Amino acid sequence: MANPDLFTDPPMWVRNQSNSRHGVEFAYYTGVDMKKYYRRYCEALLAVDDSVGRLISNLEKSGELENTVVLYLGDNGFIFGEHGLIDKRCAYEESVRIPMLMRYPKSLKPGTTVEKIVANIDVAPTLLEVAGIPATENMDGRSFWPLAKGEGVSDWRKYLLYEYYWERNYPQTPTTHAVIGESHKYIRYHGVWDQDELYDIKADPRERKNLFNDSAHQSRIEEMNTALFALLDESSGQNMPLLPDRGTKYLHRKNDGTKGAQFPKGFYREAGSSGK
Repeated sequence: MANPDLFTDPPMWVRNQSNSRHGVEFAYYTGVDMKKYYRRYCEALLAVDDSVGRLISNLEKSGELENTVVLYLGDNGFIFGEHGLIDKRCAYEESVRIPMLMRYPKSLKPGTTVEKIVANIDVAPTLLEVAGIPATENMDGRSFWPLAKGEGVSDWRKYLLYEYYWERNYPQTPTTHAVIGESHKYIRYHGVWDQDELYDIKADPRERKNLFNDSAHQSRIEEMNTALFALLDESSGQNMPLLPDRGTKYLHRKNDGTKGAQFPKGFYREAGSSGK
């Protein structure tokens, strides 16, 4: 997955980031072996697995397991070499997705999968509903408890907004806005001379084929771009923060690593042709 040639029309910044602190060629300024790094990461997480196991066992021994709602989820996604990247500062699936498992046999059918777009902002309203407490009006999310129980919700969100703002000390990743739907994801980059992305995340979950320049998908791109700005308006997201410098500036590249990437092929055209 680290080889950018496996992907169709990746942005230029993705290729460039491979040779950086957040890329596989110069990972964290070391020669770390990504397979070993990933294995060590999983070994560290065994402590979490063991702790969850002990917790479940103690609830069972006390007779409270079947009367306890268990919600297991992660903090953030993480990229371990996919797209040639490391870290979490982008809109690709490995970065934005987290595991979420829920157990309460009295109300939840085992093996149920919620296909709707559920987000971390929905966790607090959900737990409040489970506890019989109404959510407050200032909460951004909403309870997914009906979805977890297999009930239909006609007005559930169609898209989720993803935002990342460029940091001076991590200049490898541009300001990113994305609209994530059940079947497609549209990624729009701000303030960088590069191309945007569209993926069919159902047919192409590893996001290997960028459909942004595919004429068959232009109407979808226009619709999702409009949805992006509607979501920004709803969340007062039209103003970008301008933050002072902080921390170390990780600007560097490996001496013998990959040099600057070529512009995406769609940028090249004969003189006299119009833009789009």
